Amino acid sequence: MNKDTLKSKKRYDLIDSIRGFAVINMVAFHALYDIFIIYGDGSAFTNSFFAVWERFICVSFIIISGVSFNFSNHTVRNGIIVSLCGFVVTAVTAIAIPSQVVWFGILNLLGISMLICSALKDLFNAIPTVVGAILSFMLYAVTYGVPTGYIGFLGIPIIELPSFLYEYKYLSFLGFRSYDFVSSDYFSIIPWLFMFVFGIFLWRIIKKIKWEKYFYFKIPILNVIGRYSLIIYLLHQPVIMLIMTIIYGY
Repeated sequence: MNKDTLKSKKRYDLIDSIRGFAVINMVAFHALYDIFIIYGDGSAFTNSFFAVWERFICVSFIIISGVSFNFSNHTVRNGIIVSLCGFVVTAVTAIAIPSQVVWFGILNLLGISMLICSALKDLFNAIPTVVGAILSFMLYAVTYGVPTGYIGFLGIPIIELPSFLYEYKYLSFLGFRSYDFVSSDYFSIIPWLFMFVFGIFLWRIIKKIKWEKYFYFKIPILNVIGRYSLIIYLLHQPVIMLIMTIIYGY
């Protein structure tokens, strides 16, 4: 086996390291969320910094998952596993902390995105890389306000959508969030699927301009955390809640 073949089989460690950084941010954010929202009065979370921080964490995970989609030979299997993990989160939160139940959280979004994109692989391969990246990002930007009732551009309303689309809870997972739908972690297919697709095309651009060589770089601690991100995601909240219960006594 020649040197180039060996290199092609190497893992892109920097992607794991970036994911690890996102995981650390996620754990820190959720710890503060528990302290201020569940055990406090929530006043600190009115600061816009927390909204920006949360959005940074979520966008990081979704783009990285889209990027990683390019490397998997088992995208359907992975989509099913991640979706099932999302349903486990829903079940656990519904039983343990009903006031903070998660309906269609980020794991469900990632799992469904993997399944949808698996079915659309041939279409993605037929679209020029730069066109795909621009189109997917524009679709994300234009549909960003769909869960709150409008078409626009990155939070700027332009066209209000018909109210009847938001009358049924079972359409909330698509992006038409009903007025009585409540979830402590909610990522609808619209607009977030398009950000996942953007991640797919982003990596193809990176390869096209021959920057993938920089992704063999490893940040050891972050790399390990990133490679076990799903397990950490599933376990970190129960651990945080246990610590909070010990500290606060309830």
